[in-house]
Amino acid sequence: MRISREWIDLRLSDLSVGKGSGKKPKRVGRGVGSGHGKTSGRGHKGQKARSGGGKGAGFEGGQMPLHRRLPKRGFKNPFKKEYSVINLKTINEVSLPLVTPQVLLEKGLIRKIKDGLKILGDGELRAPVTVKAHAFSASAKEKILRAGGSVEII
Repeated sequence: MRISREWIDLRLSDLSVGKGSGKKPKRVGRGVGSGHGKTSGRGHKGQKARSGGGKGAGFEGGQMPLHRRLPKRGFKNPFKKEYSVINLKTINEVSLPLVTPQVLLEKGLIRKIKDGLKILGDGELRAPVTVKAHAFSASAKEKILRAGGSVEII
């Protein structure tokens, strides 16, 4: 394949749009001779002819819109803390001397740390373990201490 000299010397400043590819915008309201004068393609009177005319999102022709027909329920607290949770039985299976959110993330036992790690008390511990987490259930804390381990809140 031969490469022409012009191709090699091509620079960004030399680029231009192809002939006929550009289309001029429709200029409305510029006289009768333009074909888009007087009413500017909006027709005569009516809702769509007015400035700001037209219907909003969710308008259903005067029928009560769906977002108003459906009942509103409950409350979503934007400040609620969502913890990644793990049970003691899972920690027991891994059998590590130190359990931290980073260690559990590396082992694939939790997907995300979210707002913190919370240890729950389902299961029993066989060996003493040092657990560092953001929150503990009362039963989990008691079982870790009973097994001879230690609890540290991050």
